Amino acid sequence: MNFAIRPYHPSDLCSLYRICLRTADSGQDATALFRDPELIGHIYTAPYAVAEPDLCFILTVDGAPSGYVLGTRDSNAFHVWCEREWFPVLRARYPLPPDDDDSADANAIRGIHEGHTPHPDLAAYPAHLHIDLLPVAQGQGWGRRMIETFTMRLREIGVPAVHLGVGKRNTGAIQFYERVGFHRIFDGDGWIAFGMLL
Repeated sequence: MNFAIRPYHPSDLCSLYRICLRTADSGQDATALFRDPELIGHIYTAPYAVAEPDLCFILTVDGAPSGYVLGTRDSNAFHVWCEREWFPVLRARYPLPPDDDDSADANAIRGIHEGHTPHPDLAAYPAHLHIDLLPVAQGQGWGRRMIETFTMRLREIGVPAVHLGVGKRNTGAIQFYERVGFHRIFDGDGWIAFGMLL
């Protein structure tokens, strides 16, 4: 198998949605959990690729997209952009579900309505990222190389620090982030904030 990291191209957008869904259950395939397969990608992949394509990188295996790392250089500015350009149309398309609906779709729709509000305790880490690799690309060092590619780009444009959040159930990802140089900033309700100074 031939692996390569390359910049994002608009034709990758469907692959971003697919990879996001297939890794959305704490790193496992969440396809069976969602009635609408696009919901999770509307939150965690597509807005980044649309708003800041220069911070989106694709891992290919024999030419096929099999992973990504993407994010924003400025979480506050990204929040403003999402509230202006991204979420209004989606909120109209996906009305809030009833309070007693605890399905994966309902929780994702609530996430669309909540938006990407920056956490005040992460202000010193203005950038943030998301990374997901399909099983075919895992365990071979490509995750580390993807993080290095992303952080090198942040350094080039003068970003001082980056953060990410990971669910506490995703123990493999937690170990990965600690191995590649992230440190814990704080433990949240069901998730952990990691940061890296650049």
